[in-house]
Amino acid sequence: MTATRYHSRLHQTARERHADTHPLTWRLHEDGTRVDLEDYTAKDGYAAVRQVLGRQSPEDVIETMKSANLRGRGGGGFSAGVKWSLTLKGEDLPRGYLVCNADEMEPGTFKDRVLLEQLPHLLIEGMILAAYANDSAFGYIFLRVEYVTAARALTRALEEARAAGWLGDDIAGSGFDFDIVLHTGAGRYICGEETALLNSLEGRRANPRTKPPFPGQSGAWGKPTVVNNVETLCNVPAALRHGAEWYQGLSGNLSDDGGTKLYGMSGRVARPGLWELPIGTRGESLFELAGGMRDGLRLKAWQPGGSSTGFLMPEHLDLALDYDTIGEAGSRLGTGLMTVVAEGQSLVTLVRNMEGFFARESCGWCTPCRDGLPWVEKLLRALEVGEGKPGDIELLQELASGLGPSKTFCAHAPGASMPLVSAIQYFRDEFEAGIARPDGA
Repeated sequence: MTATRYHSRLHQTARERHADTHPLTWRLHEDGTRVDLEDYTAKDGYAAVRQVLGRQSPEDVIETMKSANLRGRGGGGFSAGVKWSLTLKGEDLPRGYLVCNADEMEPGTFKDRVLLEQLPHLLIEGMILAAYANDSAFGYIFLRVEYVTAARALTRALEEARAAGWLGDDIAGSGFDFDIVLHTGAGRYICGEETALLNSLEGRRANPRTKPPFPGQSGAWGKPTVVNNVETLCNVPAALRHGAEWYQGLSGNLSDDGGTKLYGMSGRVARPGLWELPIGTRGESLFELAGGMRDGLRLKAWQPGGSSTGFLMPEHLDLALDYDTIGEAGSRLGTGLMTVVAEGQSLVTLVRNMEGFFARESCGWCTPCRDGLPWVEKLLRALEVGEGKPGDIELLQELASGLGPSKTFCAHAPGASMPLVSAIQYFRDEFEAGIARPDGA
């Protein structure tokens, strides 16, 4: 088994996964094969569509999602129900679009892949329900082009759903028409930003757009458009099938957020992989599930959810892994996939590698990002080999400030600056060690 395939599997067995505790993963096959339409419908698949379409109003659906407190699982953590409530709707307005953001390119993140490859019908059902709530006429799955296995699984599932009447005209006899097409992107990290994604979908250069207007008012081809992450949409069927109170109860007293979350861990741990756990699970619990550090190594630092989140220290492992708690600690939950750093690994080298990625993936649309990130990378390369100059650390901090929130066109540069700022905060001595000193100083 390759490392790639290993990372796309959950560690929980079928015996550990149940419909009432693991709504995202309980249908998964132990061998990692795709759950086809027959198997999916035999396990309550599309039951939420029958229950909702034509029987509940779109407004009722949105209120349920607000009460369930499903927060966006793509990293932003914005309430899905609130987002849907802001979409322009009305008899005198054109029907818009629903777009699934499946452009999973955050370094250290591999959570959506298991859903795309193995549970494509769960995503399709979630998209039908979200489209009904938002009066969307058509849906797009914007998929990372390298996800070839996922593309095959989705293509087959879309064919199955269309042949069975779950997509197309008059779905489930409700009078609601909706269909979905798979669109593979050109493989740019910036397409994770929703308006850059929409530009790419339209065949334009993947630059972010000015907001407002937000996509919910004017998105793809100028029509109201909702963009949600894969995991977010996959949570919708269970929340609507069983209700907001049930969904909120999945997190128990661990968090005010509702539902479960696909958490993961990578780096030098004994068992890197994925787990579906109640949102708000503590970092130390996830660390234990991963078997702790391997080969007798000690934990030095960790990132809560991908490379664009700030570093936290071992003592922060007792925090709840939810959006507000991690935010208050000075980082972001992001995608919820932790990356661990072991003692002996250089933070300067690690951050230099990250900033090189962010510099390369910048769309170049605004000056702080286009020029600032390569400058950051250049300074870090000098510090990495002991050729830094006095004042370089302060210059890095100044550059990070200029890349921060509200200073650039989108969130790409603020995300890039967060690991840099936190690394200097906690490991400044490693950066200072890279400054060249005169002989004898």
